[in-house]
Amino acid sequence: MDFTELLEKRRAVRDFEDRTVPLEVIKAIIADSIKAPNASNRQPWKFIVVNNKAMLKRISDASKKVIIAGIEKDPNSPMKGYLDTLKKEDFNVFYNASCAVIIVAPLKGATIAQDCGLLAAYFMLSAASRGLGTCWIAQGAEARDPELLAELGLPEGYRMWAPLILGYPKAIPPMPDRKEPDILKIIT
Repeated sequence: MDFTELLEKRRAVRDFEDRTVPLEVIKAIIADSIKAPNASNRQPWKFIVVNNKAMLKRISDASKKVIIAGIEKDPNSPMKGYLDTLKKEDFNVFYNASCAVIIVAPLKGATIAQDCGLLAAYFMLSAASRGLGTCWIAQGAEARDPELLAELGLPEGYRMWAPLILGYPKAIPPMPDRKEPDILKIIT
């Protein structure tokens, strides 16, 4: 598969077969992902692998609770359109995936968000090259329950930056149309 084909196969997948991703495959994808560029080669990231649907549901429920409280506190929240869905008991922000790899990093740092974003992109491309599907679930990073975070092994002073669901896709959605690049200026 060439690079352009890989980019087209890397889609947001939210519907997976009921198969477990072997831990060796997850570790290989993580090993690929840490080759991502990052500021000053600090490599600020760590990983939490959750290969357990019940735990993912607990993280989902904890995240939904925080998001719903935020929407109710701020009626102008950009998340307002999700309120009805989030209130549904059976809605799981992880779409009932059997696995998530959560990229965690320090709370503060000048380039933490960019470093973790690049790492997540490498992770998703590595997974796609193996025929696996992924989706970055930003809503899954909102859990704040100290007991749950301790159970997940989240280090003090760290936060979840990029929860990525991972699995064998039932189907790979087609790439949505893209706008033409908006090049503001070319200086030669």
